[in-house]
Amino acid sequence: MNNWSQAGLRRITSNLLAFFHAFRHIPRAVQKGRFSRKFLVLTKAFYSSGDVIADRRADYARMLAEQGDHAAAAELMGQALELVPDWAAGWDLVGGYHEKAGNVSNAIAAWRQLEALDDEGVFGARLKLASHNAGPAGEGTAVGYVEALFDQYAPQFEAALVGKLGYRVPDLLDAMVEEEMARLGIASFERALDLGCGTGLMGERLRAKVGHLEGVDISAAMIAETARKSIYDSLQKAELVATLNARRADADLVTAADVLIYCGALPPVLTALVPALRPGGLVAFSLEAHDGDEALFLRPSLRYAHGVAAARDALVVAGLEVLRFETAQLRFDRGAPITGILVVARKPAVEMTAANDGVDGGDVAA
Repeated sequence: MNNWSQAGLRRITSNLLAFFHAFRHIPRAVQKGRFSRKFLVLTKAFYSSGDVIADRRADYARMLAEQGDHAAAAELMGQALELVPDWAAGWDLVGGYHEKAGNVSNAIAAWRQLEALDDEGVFGARLKLASHNAGPAGEGTAVGYVEALFDQYAPQFEAALVGKLGYRVPDLLDAMVEEEMARLGIASFERALDLGCGTGLMGERLRAKVGHLEGVDISAAMIAETARKSIYDSLQKAELVATLNARRADADLVTAADVLIYCGALPPVLTALVPALRPGGLVAFSLEAHDGDEALFLRPSLRYAHGVAAARDALVVAGLEVLRFETAQLRFDRGAPITGILVVARKPAVEMTAANDGVDGGDVAA
């Protein structure tokens, strides 16, 4: 015991408590031993390399990073990785330290090593490389990374997002939906689908105006958090585009609060979403915004920002009627306000067809 400082013991105790707190939220099948490889990679790799000396150096590196000496932290992590060159989380840590120290080329080299080791992408190496123009971001959601991110984030999600970052999206979207309901004479919705439901912040606001409310989220830990609140009539762990593709015209309302920022390009999402809406159904969602020429921009936060003009064009091309399209401050990130786009749109109540389609003896227009 004399070899350990009180600060070191506190850090170890804190890590163990964090692990057991996260473990409470793992589905029962996993606790019984049917572990997914993804869970093992993220937790075991994060908390231990399997080598005591490497772990000790990594712990000292974290201390240096907490004190702001990221260059020294990166050097010490490099020594740890000489002992355990296959430790994926170690390469993730050293890449982050190099990035914060301003050594982007070294960070990119570390993330390339990480990408080779992390087959399921839970550490987001591909996105980190893309954010520095060192590789393509790929198409659609980085499922492994987003799932792992929110599985770890779930226990402190609301406290961090609402309490510290001033998160406003559910309130803003709900107010817009209610205003459009009043304008359109909609008293309530029969069936609504809340994509990326998280811990139910959007669902809480929808509950009173929806007959049957479904929640979908990619994270099992998020589903476990919201299940305890009894907000939703049903909950499903699934990727949102796959969920939408499995449905046909059965939702009166679809919401996605701070979700599409992880999904990449907007048109493929809308292509899946529109057929899932009933004629006259509403969709309400948020995006992070940027003013550049690109339709899509991957930020260092590893969230996508959408071009304002391109987002509006995508709605029109998808065949949606734009009811509300507004910019607003969504929350803070690293002390800076994040500007976003808030959208409420409607699927036309009558499907558009060719002018002579269905006329006796007429030919369908080419």
